[in-house]
Amino acid sequence: MTALEGETLTTTARNSATVACWTLVSRATGLLRVVLIGAVLGATYFANCFQAGYVVPNIVFTLIAGPVLSMVLVPGVVRALGAGGLPRAQEVLGRVAGWLLAVSSVVAALLMIAAPAVAWTLSRGISDPAQRARGLWLTTLLVLLVAPQVLLNCLAYLGMAAQRARGRFALASAAPAVENVVLILTVVLAGWYYGTGLDIDRVPLALVIVLGVGSTSAVALHAALQLFGAARVGLLTRPLTRWRQDPEAVAVTRRLARSVGVAACPAAAMYVLFALAGSVPGGVFVVQLSYSVLFSLSYISARAVSMAALPGLAHAAHHEDSVTFGSAWRQGLSYAVIASLPLLVLLVVFSGPTANVLANGELRHAALIGPLATCLAVVAVAQLVGGVSDLGCQALYARLDDRVPRRASEVTFGVTVAVGAAALLVPASGVRLVWLVVAILAGELAAAGMVLTRLRRAIRPERFIELRTLARALVATVAIVPVTAAVWWIQHVHSGSQLSNLAVLTLGGITALGVYALVLRATMTRRTSEA
Repeated sequence: MTALEGETLTTTARNSATVACWTLVSRATGLLRVVLIGAVLGATYFANCFQAGYVVPNIVFTLIAGPVLSMVLVPGVVRALGAGGLPRAQEVLGRVAGWLLAVSSVVAALLMIAAPAVAWTLSRGISDPAQRARGLWLTTLLVLLVAPQVLLNCLAYLGMAAQRARGRFALASAAPAVENVVLILTVVLAGWYYGTGLDIDRVPLALVIVLGVGSTSAVALHAALQLFGAARVGLLTRPLTRWRQDPEAVAVTRRLARSVGVAACPAAAMYVLFALAGSVPGGVFVVQLSYSVLFSLSYISARAVSMAALPGLAHAAHHEDSVTFGSAWRQGLSYAVIASLPLLVLLVVFSGPTANVLANGELRHAALIGPLATCLAVVAVAQLVGGVSDLGCQALYARLDDRVPRRASEVTFGVTVAVGAAALLVPASGVRLVWLVVAILAGELAAAGMVLTRLRRAIRPERFIELRTLARALVATVAIVPVTAAVWWIQHVHSGSQLSNLAVLTLGGITALGVYALVLRATMTRRTSEA
């Protein structure tokens, strides 16, 4: 191993830990946000409309760029830094920002115009005509109030990408927690003042206004923090015009435009699943909570690794260093699997108790807890598959290859929507919700197969995986199965409060992770001594 390879691997490991740590905080608050919204609003059609409606701007921005923005922009800024230093990077970032903010402003305006149509799709699942009409009006108002978030999300992601291009990950990963906390406070205070578990015919107009304004204020604060982080790394620049006069900015915007489908297809699929889940009271909560758990786990494991590995992969690809690139990929893949496997086992084994803990307040119904437990077991597998697929996309983008990620995203959309539409063939119950979450896993599997196949051909003749490292991770995973089984039994026979059940699960999970780390360390140490 060369000195450059060793430095790259060490940096990837350190940055992965940073991203995972702070993302854990952000994702934990995001999960708490979904749980508390469900607990306050209940298993009602209004809860469905709000749960789906307030995330519409985020979905719409994802249709423009979303997470793909960092994949495309970070390599471009890294190359600009290497070619002309900080001033050149500021110029490229400013021109891309000017183009993207102009597009986002137009899209936000179009969303406001299309608000009634969007609300119609989200309220269509309400069976009673009078409630459906009321839901259409309230959801339209909500979409109008949250539409400015499209532009605010654009600012937040630009600030996030600027920080990651400079190798700074802490604030970029932690800032979303502030947005979640503000929205949590808004919902809790609104529930305290207006009441909980209100269905559409009892929801006051003022409640919708408070929730919409509070949600937009939360996103505005998040964007301000990300821009502050960009200023700290010297990449806060005013948006520039005439982006067509800058070849590098043109190249970045073209790759971003070509990659719209990479972000748009999963977002559109999510929207379709939310609309289908709206046919079951409380169904959007189950599907959205499943999404939250999926992304919470993947962003503290495989996706955290992918974000941390991108700058190093981009640097190696820029210098056409195939040896370092292959080494960084193998190390990233190993880290991703090592971080994801124990989470998979923990969530599968603890899916029932976890669902019982998460369903609180107005959502504590047996009809939702059982399906939610099955959905959590499905997303436990999906977080590993999706995280590895995301890492593969990051590696391809580092090589300026956006074609395969784009096609993989299109296939994901098709598979997810096809499987999700099949849910309409089953009764409007918990079985339909489980089917919708299975559609997520099916889409992730399709994307992973395409991305990894293409990347394997690109990396040859370098090795693709470290079999010994993955085998050791599998041994450590098997070692925690008895521990998790014992904790499940203790929790099963233990008849206590929700808080005590959560304490048992938390302590059991920490113990299992400790066993996993010890076994993994022991096998790695033996490998080092043998070498």
